[in-house]
Amino acid sequence: MKPFNVLIYIMLTAGMLFVGCGGVVPEKPNFLFIVVDDQSPFDFKFYDSTSNLDSPVIDRIAQEGMIFDGARHMGSWSGAVCTPSRHMIMCGRTLWNLPDYDYTRPDGTVNHIFQKSNCTDSLDFQPIGAVFGRAGYKTMRTSKGGNFYAAANLHFDVTHEGRGKREGNDENGSAWHANHVLDYLNQREVTKETDPFFIFFGISHPHDTRDGKPELLAKYGAVNHRDTSSLPPSNPLQPVLPANYLPAHPFDHGNVNIRDEVSVSGVWRRRDEQTIRNELGRENACVENIDIQIGKVLSKLEEMGELDNTYIVYTSDHGIAIGRHGLTGKQNLYEHTWRVPFIVKGPGIAPGKRVEGNIYLLDVLPTFCDLAGVEIPHTVQGISFAPVLKGEKNSIRDVMFGVYSGGAKPGMRCVKKGDWKIIKYDLRMSNGSIMKTQLFNLAENPNEFLPEHQKRGEMETNLANNPKYADKLKEMEALLLEQMEIHGDHFYHQWIQPEISK
Repeated sequence: MKPFNVLIYIMLTAGMLFVGCGGVVPEKPNFLFIVVDDQSPFDFKFYDSTSNLDSPVIDRIAQEGMIFDGARHMGSWSGAVCTPSRHMIMCGRTLWNLPDYDYTRPDGTVNHIFQKSNCTDSLDFQPIGAVFGRAGYKTMRTSKGGNFYAAANLHFDVTHEGRGKREGNDENGSAWHANHVLDYLNQREVTKETDPFFIFFGISHPHDTRDGKPELLAKYGAVNHRDTSSLPPSNPLQPVLPANYLPAHPFDHGNVNIRDEVSVSGVWRRRDEQTIRNELGRENACVENIDIQIGKVLSKLEEMGELDNTYIVYTSDHGIAIGRHGLTGKQNLYEHTWRVPFIVKGPGIAPGKRVEGNIYLLDVLPTFCDLAGVEIPHTVQGISFAPVLKGEKNSIRDVMFGVYSGGAKPGMRCVKKGDWKIIKYDLRMSNGSIMKTQLFNLAENPNEFLPEHQKRGEMETNLANNPKYADKLKEMEALLLEQMEIHGDHFYHQWIQPEISK
């Protein structure tokens, strides 16, 4: 046997493989996949230097791992944006090719959210829990309830699903989820379990109602405001207003009366400075508590000697506005909502690296399969970004496509390529002739400032009506249509029609 082959043989029999420049990666690593609910990446200092959020544990994951600047959810066909987002995570398929989703209400009636699926393959045995269970992993999930198709839930060995769990205490807040993870890890110790684990660590906060723990609320000058007839008190400890804050969105985007824009407890229809700053303070209080709970889990993994053998991912199902562009919800395609925080730490990943990535959340399943040496299911449509984690690439796509079609139809679509991004609003099927276009250069205008914001540089605004960028506008409009067709957008044919009657 040649010396080179002998070396490979020794490495394989020891259960180790070299990956990238970060060192040695175990053949069967563990996975701790942390998914929070409704969080803009701009909560964190490593995405927005003006943030006053204290999140030392998550910051350390970012410092010791890799930060993705271009991580996004593909979009939604429902006002409950978390539902398709979590479907995509579970099965690795694109937005218009997801399994049908029926949600049974507490009164027993069924809400069929997705009208018609392009999905022709049975996905009952292909969600992430099933894939890793067949590969010899022990699987555990804790998460919010009501946002996963049933087959995705059934294949985890252990599941704890909690409705709500957003209270400002350790009984029914974020600690509820963390304690289930800790109980699971303690049980592994008791039984001396040696099989690798896949833990889906879902957390219900910082989704509203953003009830923070009293000591953390005080730190950020916030209160759990309940009185619809008064404003919350102002406090200098509260976060500053976002740079792209507006007191109202400048036009009807088809979702002005959706729940997230009118019924968030503590905000309701208000967009005044006191209300928004207080709500941002509540957001920070909830996120710092999440940080504390993650710290407990990581300490346990370290105590067990499992931390160095575990890929840790922190992300959210989608972003959120909370005052940005005059919005409070997740039913839009601005960067604060289309993007998600995404950081990865683990074996073989060089610390302190920042990448564009251009990944969707639906790419998680094939990536984890690659990292674990597990065959990627034939049903998966996402792309593994393992080459990015290994330092071989900076991104896996040139073009990113976004959808929101949960309100007025056909809804909103966006596409990003390089520094350029277009958002188009087509509400003709619901609101007659309403159509709007926004064109941004994100390198010059990362906050997506509009004319309604204070006058800034020439390119720090919507450029769709600027004749200097007419060619770029046509290019991006053509690219948007191309992406709609590629992804089987249900409204592609209506979109290209010059007129649509209600």
